[in-house]
Amino acid sequence: MSGGWLAAGTARALDDRLGAARFAATNLRKVFPKHWSFLLGEIALYAFVVLLLTGTFLTFFFRPTNAEVVYDGSYTALRGITMSEAYASTLHVSFDVRGGLLMRQIHHWAAVVFVAAICAHLLRIFFTGAFRKPREINWLIGVTLFTLALAEGFAGYSLPDDLLSGTGLRTMDGIVLSIPVVGTYLAFFVFGGQFPGEDIIPRLFALHILLVPGLILALVTAHLMILWHQTHTQWPGKGRVEGKVDGEPTFPHFAAQSAAYFLFTFGVLALLATLFQINPVWLYGPYDPSQDSTAAQPDWYVGFLEGALRITPRLSTTLWGHTISWNIFVPAVVLPGVFLTLIALYPFFERWATGDARYHHLLDRPRNAATRTAIGAAVIAWYGNLWAAGGNDVLAYTFGIPLEDTTWFFRCGFFVFPALAFVVTRRICLSLQRRDAEIARSGVESGRVWVSPRGGYHEEHEPASPDERALTGVRQPRELVAERPHHLVPLPTPGRIKAQLRTRANRFYLDYNSEVAGGGQGDHDGRTDGS
Repeated sequence: MSGGWLAAGTARALDDRLGAARFAATNLRKVFPKHWSFLLGEIALYAFVVLLLTGTFLTFFFRPTNAEVVYDGSYTALRGITMSEAYASTLHVSFDVRGGLLMRQIHHWAAVVFVAAICAHLLRIFFTGAFRKPREINWLIGVTLFTLALAEGFAGYSLPDDLLSGTGLRTMDGIVLSIPVVGTYLAFFVFGGQFPGEDIIPRLFALHILLVPGLILALVTAHLMILWHQTHTQWPGKGRVEGKVDGEPTFPHFAAQSAAYFLFTFGVLALLATLFQINPVWLYGPYDPSQDSTAAQPDWYVGFLEGALRITPRLSTTLWGHTISWNIFVPAVVLPGVFLTLIALYPFFERWATGDARYHHLLDRPRNAATRTAIGAAVIAWYGNLWAAGGNDVLAYTFGIPLEDTTWFFRCGFFVFPALAFVVTRRICLSLQRRDAEIARSGVESGRVWVSPRGGYHEEHEPASPDERALTGVRQPRELVAERPHHLVPLPTPGRIKAQLRTRANRFYLDYNSEVAGGGQGDHDGRTDGS
């Protein structure tokens, strides 16, 4: 009784001072959609939590310094070898700390899953149009989180100072040196002198455990706060409208589901770490600038940079005694910078092209936004080609193909695969749209065929279910189609060129675009602000 009285008194005191009861009552009734695709972002969140927990454990034993020591630990194959304290402490964690190897592997698997979940989450948002107004800010936050996750993964991957990660740092040194004018100064600053320098491991450690995780944590918090304020998007369906979310309340349904899902994610990561070896640094040996290993591959999320470097032809320019290595600067600095910038700005480009400034809380089916879906497929094909090109030496050795042939294959694929993926994907989307239109017009095939007295065959169709009618009852947003500009003086003025470009971009999207009735049109009572 005294415990219950104390809890009740504490709750009343907090409510008197903070208004907690009203806040809790309002937010615990908040509704979350039940569709499985909305859990992709939660996987990223839970993997990040696992990274923080396991990373804290590893921090107690790791020594971030390039100082040389002679190894005398439990791994006999490397005893007596001179190595950095960073590499020696990694071996110590792996072989002499109880549970250390398991924690290392959980940490590494969580990093891989973290980046993969962010990619899957971004793809879901892109293909369904969840980045549209009013969610552009969260899209920018998501792209920034993806960029920070790449940097965080590379920093953590480089800390053990083994031969494989050292090769990655050597590659980074070459990339920094390729930057015109300031590259040499930046490389000296980053590495604390001539490569490999003395400061790179301590600096990467500070970035890895303090700066980048702090930025990620702040952005994740901002992302969740904006999401909580704006409510979730949801898939279109029977009775679903823009201003109302169907799903389960935060408490107890969503809270219990999220707790179970976190434990499930942690369990899967622990299972992966137990059964599947990852990053066995003791097999690579300590880093030596004079050595390199064959088939050296980075973690998958930076594989596209490796591929871009491998397929770019040799090209350099010497100006006033300074050599600019375009074959490094363009694929490793310009290309990823342009790629990430275009991803971040895409929502604003689509809104400019379509003129769609409406509030959207209902998602697009990917087939109904054929051009956007085709663009996404083209980017995936382009990225996948570069990712595969990062292992062209492994492919050449495995299949007995000359290395030069694999290089030229991926060079051609850089241009051919995205174009092919765009054309094929858009045709598939249009075919699916026509199939939906046929279902809406004629109903669903029943499988029953009747023979007429004249010997003809007739297939019987059944009316579509209410859910199918809600999805197949689409319309084309003709009110968004931009009129072709008419100018009295047909001169290529800036205004005329801009109007022509926007008109062509508008039709590029809207000639192949449709939306579920109500999607983007506001609630059925006429509201269009999503309120």
